[in-house]
Amino acid sequence: MKYSTCVCFSWSLLTVAVIPVSLGEMYTSLLNVKQAISVERKLIDYLKTYIDHESERLEDVKRFYAKVSDLHTELYKGPATAMANPLVAFTLIKRLHSEWLNVVHSNEAQENTQALRSSYEKEETDLPKLEDLQGAAQGLMRLQDVYVLQVASLVRGLFQRVTEGHPIDIYRPAVSVPLSGDDCFLVGKVAYEQQDYYHSVQWLEESVRLFRGAGGEWIPENAGTLEDALDHLAFSHFKTGNISYALSISQELLHHDPMNGRVLQNVEKYERLLVRSPPLSITDHGLKRPTSNNLRTRDTYETLCQTQGSQQMHFKNPRLFCDFFTNGNPGLLLLPVRREVLSLQPYVVLYHNFITDTEAEDIKITAHAGLRRSVVAAGEKQATAEYRISKSAWLKDSAHSTVGKLDQKISMLTGLNVKHPYGEYLQVVNYGIGGHYEPHFDHATSPSSPVFKLKTGNRVATFMIYLSSVEAGGSTAFIYANFSIPVMKKAAIFWWNLHRNGQGNEDTLHAGCPVLIGDKWVANKWIHEHGQEFLHRCSLNPEE
Repeated sequence: MKYSTCVCFSWSLLTVAVIPVSLGEMYTSLLNVKQAISVERKLIDYLKTYIDHESERLEDVKRFYAKVSDLHTELYKGPATAMANPLVAFTLIKRLHSEWLNVVHSNEAQENTQALRSSYEKEETDLPKLEDLQGAAQGLMRLQDVYVLQVASLVRGLFQRVTEGHPIDIYRPAVSVPLSGDDCFLVGKVAYEQQDYYHSVQWLEESVRLFRGAGGEWIPENAGTLEDALDHLAFSHFKTGNISYALSISQELLHHDPMNGRVLQNVEKYERLLVRSPPLSITDHGLKRPTSNNLRTRDTYETLCQTQGSQQMHFKNPRLFCDFFTNGNPGLLLLPVRREVLSLQPYVVLYHNFITDTEAEDIKITAHAGLRRSVVAAGEKQATAEYRISKSAWLKDSAHSTVGKLDQKISMLTGLNVKHPYGEYLQVVNYGIGGHYEPHFDHATSPSSPVFKLKTGNRVATFMIYLSSVEAGGSTAFIYANFSIPVMKKAAIFWWNLHRNGQGNEDTLHAGCPVLIGDKWVANKWIHEHGQEFLHRCSLNPEE
């Protein structure tokens, strides 16, 4: 029987061995995830070679077996005079002395296995790390929470939420990929190790159900077993206060491992606890979603993500409009841009078909080599954070001619000076598994912010370009303004981050919703205060 090697129970506390975390960042960019497909193709080829060599070896073993069996069936059971034949006697002695020895002690199987391992190790640097597995699992749980997805549906490869007691499709993929009991176990284990029993209970329950359905049999590629899932689930139920469920699961575990002293002690303790206090009702599992230290506007944020830009604001506010826009620039007279004013406070504008497909591809391809884990301001420095899951690259004008063309077009539309250092280099972002950026301001809110390193003031405006489309999720949500914008390939969004008096506009608090299905790419151009003195003037009203 196989047991988990990193979980140790005591009655009072379940402790998990601390495993050093590798700096895996594959999960933070879907580009890197796609690149992993080619790595697995190589592994498939290596495994096919191993199977071919092992098949040849086994064919040789079968041939030897058939040869010896035939001798015992046809020759040695015949007349006794057969053994008087010195040739027969010689071949028997030779076979027993050396042929059997060569077959039994053959190193061919070991050599085949070692060749497979060596091939695997050649690709090891390009394989996901532990942090990637954890990050991918956290991405699934993030999507579960933000889009209120039913875990039982996710396990079947469906994206559904329950509305009025019925599962409703949020998105129906062309191909459904169901999860195994081991898949669910690993997601639940990631939550469990973070003491997030809200998620661990839900995923481990599915794991146990699937393991039971498979007869509890362990297969070589699995990291967990039915016993492992039961072990984690029992303690998860205990930590949520559901003692009766913890007892029931522990008793089932004892059927598989009746001599497990730790589980026996836990059963005794659970039984004593139930004598002191009544069990929870079946409908009250005591599950409470963990609070977020970073996200104080979670409910509004998630509601806006779920609506995916379906607020239809123009029907509510007649001051919002669409037009063909030139900004009085001669360069746009013959080909004006389709402008859609989405909001007046804050002022947010959507420019349709701002970029061509070819330009978008140029920008993405140019950015590939420079993609690094996206960071956020942390005092005077910058650091990675779980509330921003993506990779970014910074492109200078010289990186590709398209970058300069976009800068010129942004300047024509906004009337602003976007040349460095008055505008930052173009930031290209690719989101990862459940990739998101929780509510934040683009402008600096602290005088020690890295934004001021350019010494050109704060970020007065943002120009964000959608370089790709997505199938579901990924909207841009303005929290206090209470609207969201779906991802629209080739479109761009512009808004002012600062009031005319230089103070930050709190209504620009915005977020990148988690990408449910799709590969989201955006490009950001941040424009600073300095260099705009005669292009975006201050108001005579200091309060404006």
